[in-house]
Amino acid sequence: MSRPRVVLATNNAKKLAELRRVVGDGVEVLALADVAPYPEPAETERTFEGNALLKARACVAATGLPALADDSGLEVDELGGMPGVRSARWAGRHGDDVANLELVLRQLEDVPAGRRTARFVCAVALALPDGSEHVLRRVWEGRLATAPAGANGFGYDPVFLPEGAGGRTAAQLSPEEKDAVSHRGQAVRAMAQTMAQVLGTGGERG
Repeated sequence: MSRPRVVLATNNAKKLAELRRVVGDGVEVLALADVAPYPEPAETERTFEGNALLKARACVAATGLPALADDSGLEVDELGGMPGVRSARWAGRHGDDVANLELVLRQLEDVPAGRRTARFVCAVALALPDGSEHVLRRVWEGRLATAPAGANGFGYDPVFLPEGAGGRTAAQLSPEEKDAVSHRGQAVRAMAQTMAQVLGTGGERG
């Protein structure tokens, strides 16, 4: 029996690989490159949940297939919860990981360790052709280092020190370690359970 198909509404190859690992073999995850091009919506919402739903709704409308989308970012307490939904374009140009990371470090210069608390947030939305929608949010608590370390991951991973990671940054964790505890790993595992119920998949890999 063929597996149910879901389109993952992202052009981020690393995010695609990460989400495919967590979802496992119960569902065939298609990339945007696997479907006909369509106008992608601007991320104009003020919440991660809102932006995830925007992307999932546009994808299901264009493809007629179940669509999965996420929006995620970094909330820094010392910066009043920013960069937040602007995490990917914090330095001005979308997707410039190095510039975004360097700007946050400059903004936290001389801020003591006790006030460098932060969290990664991920909202995942599933939109179905019948109009039903499912959305959930998960967080990964930690604090920010003063300098980047590690070659794994992407985005702000090299400066994020997760709770319980023994002083290692998210970029120093193996993919398996990160998937087990990260905001996106938590969110996608939870959504995999929802997909198992509504699409009849085998659920998460475990």
